[in-house]
Amino acid sequence: MHSDPDFEPPVNPLPPAIIVLALIMVVVEGALSLAAAGIIGGPTGIGWRIGALQDYGISPLVLEVITTRGDYGRDLVQRFVTYPFVHGDFTHALFAIALLLALGKFVGDAFGSIKTLVVFFGGSIFGAVIFCLLARDSSPLFGAYPAIFALIGSYTYILWLRLGQTGQNQLTAFRLIGFLLGLQLVFGLLFGGGQSWIAELAGFVFGFAVATILVPGGWGALVARLRQRG
Repeated sequence: MHSDPDFEPPVNPLPPAIIVLALIMVVVEGALSLAAAGIIGGPTGIGWRIGALQDYGISPLVLEVITTRGDYGRDLVQRFVTYPFVHGDFTHALFAIALLLALGKFVGDAFGSIKTLVVFFGGSIFGAVIFCLLARDSSPLFGAYPAIFALIGSYTYILWLRLGQTGQNQLTAFRLIGFLLGLQLVFGLLFGGGQSWIAELAGFVFGFAVATILVPGGWGALVARLRQRG
């Protein structure tokens, strides 16, 4: 251990919230991948992933049952926050975890763990609701990408503020989201794809909007602007 009070580690530690989220994803994907390979779970292990997607993923039918029947059972409601932890395959999960660590580090350093969790789960819920309202089929939504796009939204707002403070072109803050959406469009045209982009775009909008309040001093600035308009 270093006793020098001025010592700073060469790599800043990840925010605790991001570590916990990433570990949950690693554990879940590790279990599903090992089961698919026949290492754990026995003969039924190969069906674990399909079962997890059915039990923890979310589809428009879930919101329909909740709104039309008034069924707020835990099995249905929990899906809005559990689907980010179940992925379609190992690669799907690997990229999600990598993006979570990178973007979570930036947003977590700016907001702190609690606010970062608000962005992550708020983006998950908002993205799922918009997906359920607009998706044209009953294909389930799963994976952390709507929540990650919420982190991208908050990252974009933070970068947008910093560019404005230094007098630089603030539109460059939107390069990342533009690149990712363009990349997803290309993959969709080449390989086909579902409608998860609806939830991802909604997640981005949520992350960008909520960052205007969560950023240090953001709530006071918002109240001041509202008073000026009033």
